[in-house]
Amino acid sequence: MESIIGNSTDAAAHATPCRRIAHLDMDAFFASVELLSYPELRGQPVVVGGAKTIPPPDVTPAAHAFARLKNYNGRGVVTTSTYEARALGVFSGMGLMHSARLAPDAILLPARFDAYRDASSRFKAAVTSIAPVIEDRGIDEIYIDLTNIPEATLPLVGRIKTAVFDATGLTCSVGIAPNKLLAKICSDMDKPNGITVLAAADIPARIWPLATSKINGIGAKTAERLQRLGIVSIGDLAHTSEDFLIRRFGPHTGLWLHNAANGIDERPVVTWRAPKSVSRETTFERDLHVRHDRAELSRQFAALCERLAQDLARKGYASRSIGVKLRFADFRLLTREITWPCPIAQAADIRRAAGQCLKRIPFDTAAQQRIRLLGVRCGALMDGNRPDNTPDAGTLTLQKPCMTTPRQVELPF
Repeated sequence: MESIIGNSTDAAAHATPCRRIAHLDMDAFFASVELLSYPELRGQPVVVGGAKTIPPPDVTPAAHAFARLKNYNGRGVVTTSTYEARALGVFSGMGLMHSARLAPDAILLPARFDAYRDASSRFKAAVTSIAPVIEDRGIDEIYIDLTNIPEATLPLVGRIKTAVFDATGLTCSVGIAPNKLLAKICSDMDKPNGITVLAAADIPARIWPLATSKINGIGAKTAERLQRLGIVSIGDLAHTSEDFLIRRFGPHTGLWLHNAANGIDERPVVTWRAPKSVSRETTFERDLHVRHDRAELSRQFAALCERLAQDLARKGYASRSIGVKLRFADFRLLTREITWPCPIAQAADIRRAAGQCLKRIPFDTAAQQRIRLLGVRCGALMDGNRPDNTPDAGTLTLQKPCMTTPRQVELPF
């Protein structure tokens, strides 16, 4: 019989004690931004999502009318929810129709991404004014390297939280630990508006009892595989032999699982990371037919390309690899990608390149003529401000003709 028990790594010895890394996570970020506009909704279950079909609330003194989740009809998903809605089982990524069965009377607000981006930039600027070494991990979370700041941890983190609140009116939760992996776990241990400090010596008592899924990077499928092996908690994983994990999960993942369970993570706080790609996609409220709904598909396609061009301009990038993604009525997913002869960043050029991808997609069956989701992606990003990245007149011609399907020699929409 194969043995899975091994000696757990001495976490206190391996976790780097001289580092002091914080993970700051804004509390129910999108929903909290909305509550700044509608403070009368505090303490109520509120769901944010479905921006395309939900009208803005009528909050005039005579109306105070908010949409209710039970009245929603469409394919939108939950962008975020307040803690009161989460207590009813409604979480990010869930379909709004399914969420309505769990919390029919919850307030439903449309997402306002411009407002969220503004609040995000303000809270990050507030943190940087105190602790400049930060790693941006998304719109609502960052890592902060506090190692070289000569101030005790709790007063320092208290100052950071106060600065965030003063800049945004929002609260955040912070985990502080010897590395990024542990700090990420800790930021979720005392939500909302909490501070959790963890030393390497605390790992057996405070980290090992947690479920393996609490480790960032262990998703539902991996947690299920571990559970079938009798590995339920992080402590179970820490006491599992490294050789056994490598045999079951491969050399890279097996070693990572063993190290993560023992609190070992030497990754630095990376202050800048070049994006690999940017993309935009939309799920339609009803399936759109490539012929009967051609005008609407064309409008949506152009809008995605316009938004991508705006994203590239804002980030200062151009792209040489353009791709499209389609999900059909039967849920089949299909992608196509093309490499352009020179970097592009304008909406018209993006649409032209994406259109070449569309010409390579067959729309032969009835299911493939009805589209549920449409997306456009720009990859192979490079500095859009370099002089040699500016296309000359006439260079936006493909070096090789694009292969089309027998039944499609022009753009479907």
